[in-house]
Amino acid sequence: MHKEVVHGRGHPNVTGTHRSTFEITRDEEISKSADCIIVVGADKGAASLSDEFKKAAAHDDAFITCVIEAGGFRDVVTGWGSEKMTFSVEDSMVFRVSGYVCGRTVMIRADKPAARLDRRLIAALTEGNKAILELSVEQKDRPEPSLDALFKEV
Repeated sequence: MHKEVVHGRGHPNVTGTHRSTFEITRDEEISKSADCIIVVGADKGAASLSDEFKKAAAHDDAFITCVIEAGGFRDVVTGWGSEKMTFSVEDSMVFRVSGYVCGRTVMIRADKPAARLDRRLIAALTEGNKAILELSVEQKDRPEPSLDALFKEV
């Protein structure tokens, strides 16, 4: 198992209402329209994750867990890696419910987007609390996704 820790903080404009992704950014400021961004001022983007983590996650059988903690609250999101992941974007990382992959994608087929994260956690992030994300990746057999799983109601 490979692990990675990312530090950042919340922001008053965090809304956490996006229905298909959540994002972590190295930017210090966001607007209210950035409804997928839940953490700002991150000390890492997709490109600066360790080579070991990126190598392990860039496989279709990579099972990824993301534990998000802030203000005494936590939530856990699980999903999958992909052989298509390049981890080429330095300023952010995105966790997606869909199977779409780009240079900032670090998880696909996530079991929840920003809109389904614990609302107490989102409130703590809106208050600007420090945030810690613990990412881990391990190899597992990946089940074929059902159409229901791909189009979850939020």
